[in-house]
Amino acid sequence: MFERILIANRGEIALRVIRACRELGISTVAVYSEADRDSLHVHYADEAYCIGPAPMARSYLHIPNIISAALVSGCEAIHPGYGALSENPQFVEICQNHGLTFIGPSMQCMELMGDKAKAKQIMAQAGVPVVPGSSGPVADEKEAIEVAESIGYPVMIKAALGGGGRGMRIARNREEVKRMLQMARIEAEAAFGSGEVYIEKFVEGPRHIEVQILADQFGRTIHLGERECSIQRRHQKLIEESPSPAVDEGKREELGQAAILGAKAVGYTNAGTMEFLYDRNGNFYFMEMNTRIQVEHPVTEMVTGIDIVKEQIKIAAGLPLSYRQEDIKFNGVAIECRLNAEDPENDFRPCPGLIREYLPPGGPGIRIDSAAYSGWEVQPYYDSMFGKLIAWGRTREEAINRAKGALEEFIVEGIKTNLGFHLRVLENDSFVRGELSTDFVEKYLVRSSGQS
Repeated sequence: MFERILIANRGEIALRVIRACRELGISTVAVYSEADRDSLHVHYADEAYCIGPAPMARSYLHIPNIISAALVSGCEAIHPGYGALSENPQFVEICQNHGLTFIGPSMQCMELMGDKAKAKQIMAQAGVPVVPGSSGPVADEKEAIEVAESIGYPVMIKAALGGGGRGMRIARNREEVKRMLQMARIEAEAAFGSGEVYIEKFVEGPRHIEVQILADQFGRTIHLGERECSIQRRHQKLIEESPSPAVDEGKREELGQAAILGAKAVGYTNAGTMEFLYDRNGNFYFMEMNTRIQVEHPVTEMVTGIDIVKEQIKIAAGLPLSYRQEDIKFNGVAIECRLNAEDPENDFRPCPGLIREYLPPGGPGIRIDSAAYSGWEVQPYYDSMFGKLIAWGRTREEAINRAKGALEEFIVEGIKTNLGFHLRVLENDSFVRGELSTDFVEKYLVRSSGQS
């Protein structure tokens, strides 16, 4: 087991890793920007090093400073958290070249799964269901139109190296393909450094369902069930739950085995997530693989009792998985609300600023993962999420009621937040009935309130 780990991240995920390391008897090293000098992860780690000014590119994405901090502090491994450098294959390679273990998958797996078009090809060859579409990036407008008309409109144009909803456009006819193709390429080039795009059939009103997997270095791969991630705004997840209200035990096993099959097809190790579109007829299609810990991992932890971050660390240290598939039991329902400093009434605009008063809720089944405190400032340089509220219940109804009660108890003064928005979702009749889709927010909450 490692003796010292550097956490190349900030905020609540950095705290989450610190807590897992404490339980494993591992000392921790935090890194921070000048803007994050007073952040909790800086105070909770055993050591902390400033790695640059506030902008991400000059601090949390600045690889030389992070590697230097790891070497100076005597670390053996680096945990990237999510975002930042967590899916950067060059960072994995640089870690290895300096004798540091990257807590995550191999560089090769990351590169394969980072190319969405190539990942889709691999999954199809492995027998994992995929959405009909181009076999790889389309070369030009002519090929794009040919593919679109062969699979039928509407189609989705996607950045080959994309993620987070960027470089994605829907086209419903030939003229829209021409226009949206150009827009998607420009956005993809700006966001990911590559203008390559591929085309697939647009599945109307699907659910977004993902499967958590764990894989060790001895060939064992298991799944920890599914998460429902359909409550989104512009392809950004807002509320997640496990299990999905649409998935029964038989379908769960189908999804789980497909995720395992896909992971084994690329020799995947560590924690990862297979993401699927799930249509109204119960068919599912591979969408992408996230080669890191997910923001929403706590809902899986709450229903399985498994500490996913600790398993990540153990796997990276060369230990076998602590569990077999038959050991995985699912208990109750967990729902996670992402807490963002934003204004839902003003197109979800980020609202950084000083938190004057912060008082989180408690009670049975309530977990708060947050780096916020009274007197802490939400910085404008980073993602607006300041925490997550997770509610567990024996039934979905109990989990919803506990989440609602916790949201009503939560006190955050000084900034605008989406606490009230979450309450509106949880009180929506369609949500309560489990009638979810990726356009849920636009259908029930945005249009009805007149937002654009």
